[in-house]
Amino acid sequence: MVDNWGFIAVLTLVAFTVPLIGLALSWLLRPHRPGPIKQTTYECGLETIGDSWVQFKVQYYLYALIFVLFDVETVFLYPWAVAFLGLPLFALVEMVIFLGILAIGLIYAWRKGALEWV
Repeated sequence: MVDNWGFIAVLTLVAFTVPLIGLALSWLLRPHRPGPIKQTTYECGLETIGDSWVQFKVQYYLYALIFVLFDVETVFLYPWAVAFLGLPLFALVEMVIFLGILAIGLIYAWRKGALEWV
């Protein structure tokens, strides 16, 4: 019993020590003399003109979320399609329910206007 707790203690010690060593090394190896050129914002080699904070429309964020949603759907759908012939009828019903939930979400987003590029 004590051996198990000793192993956990050693593992915890290593888990805390390794990142601290990395942080200490990065602090020691950082540049100590940053000049005005090193402290400027680098944007494709061009100096920024005006305010560099730009507000993005929420549609870009919504498009990204919908893309990730359907990308994850593909991750779940592909293995199911590969093993389709060996699966029971229950697996088909589960996938129809899964695709139905995703279709309802797509219709909801479409009706709310989240897919309009304006």
